[in-house]
Amino acid sequence: MYQKLLRKESKIAVVGLGYVGLPIALEFAKHFSVIGFDINQGRVDLMKQGIDPSKELDSAAFENTDIEFTTDVEIMRTANFFVVAVPTDINEHKVPDLTPLLKASESVGKVIKKGDYVVFESTVYPGCTEEDCLPRIEELSGLKRNVDYKFGYSPERINPGDKEKTLTTILKIVSGGDEESAEQIDKVYSHIITAGTHRASSVKVAEAAKVIENTQRDLNISLMNELAIIFDKMNIDTQEVLKAAGTKWNFLKFFPGLVGGHCIGVDPYYLMHKSKQLGYDPQVIAAGRRINDHMPAFIVKKLVQMLIQKGKNPSECKVLVKGITFKENVSDIRNSKVATLIKELMEYSVAVDVVDPYASPEEVEHEYKIQLTSEIKDNYDAIIVAVSHNEYEGLNNHYFSSKMVKEGILIDLKGMYGNGKMKEKDFEYWKL
Repeated sequence: MYQKLLRKESKIAVVGLGYVGLPIALEFAKHFSVIGFDINQGRVDLMKQGIDPSKELDSAAFENTDIEFTTDVEIMRTANFFVVAVPTDINEHKVPDLTPLLKASESVGKVIKKGDYVVFESTVYPGCTEEDCLPRIEELSGLKRNVDYKFGYSPERINPGDKEKTLTTILKIVSGGDEESAEQIDKVYSHIITAGTHRASSVKVAEAAKVIENTQRDLNISLMNELAIIFDKMNIDTQEVLKAAGTKWNFLKFFPGLVGGHCIGVDPYYLMHKSKQLGYDPQVIAAGRRINDHMPAFIVKKLVQMLIQKGKNPSECKVLVKGITFKENVSDIRNSKVATLIKELMEYSVAVDVVDPYASPEEVEHEYKIQLTSEIKDNYDAIIVAVSHNEYEGLNNHYFSSKMVKEGILIDLKGMYGNGKMKEKDFEYWKL
């Protein structure tokens, strides 16, 4: 298969062109002939113009590539190597929602042929590829895995907003349903990943490795969040504690904060779901999730208490929230815990203005029923800097003072203005 792709006798089809699929499709397209498939016509139209709808890649990434963008499943029939990179989310009950993944599997099932390959990149629980996805492909195609077609799993490791650790510079895990498929899949990915590959012993091992990467981060951050809650009660500066503890060579440097997005705040639920299916109720993972999910409520309660201590009625207060994306310097708002924080504020009848230099007002309105404001006023009782966008780094005492009324409060969730930067001020300063 690898040699056929190299000679462009066969094509690669990438199913799902979001923040994972588009970069991998364009990188493949520098060396192979590629079909980029997505069900969103608007996104496909932008990509045909050399525009990344996720605003992660510039127009240069589309240059000198052999790629055809389409929403037509039938066009994928000319491909022989399929890469599925659709999002995996959870529903309102925090149960894995495999709908996009299963629909993508059905699309592949309609066009896959004998001798073809299919590789999944979406984050899932161990066993999902073989137990949930392949049956959909086989039901529609009539083909049998490892006999008529080959399969594998190579989890994405893309870090949105990171301009240094990019797709080709991050070591990639690869795996296959048998030795032949593992070898061929490894060769295909090794052709574009300069950092190299790690061949997992099985698809399930690769799936498990991916899901615990973010589960581990989730747990480490949850510990920092719990420490922040404890130290706040002790009137101890959490950042100063972590700075001191960090002088030990083996202390892991994690920090408290809101844990949202489509990875760290989601992936642990996939592992928990599978674990419960097998009759084991995970304790540590669930505890970490509870703590991190509780942080918006903790922060809002702290702010409300501070307002009341100043003799203010929260229902008569105005708060400015700066940043609503799930992390700094990206436009992605999926599973943003800032949105949860804003809704918690509204539960106290607080008037909230929200601004963000990266987020799309239309997407925020559609996803969260929250309207971004175009004008920052000068009468806020509190300002919450929720996301550490570059645009917020240079803000100083004078800026915040000019936007707040007397006895205002600055909530610095990312610790951007700590280390004595806010010593001379006429407002109260608090950070996690």
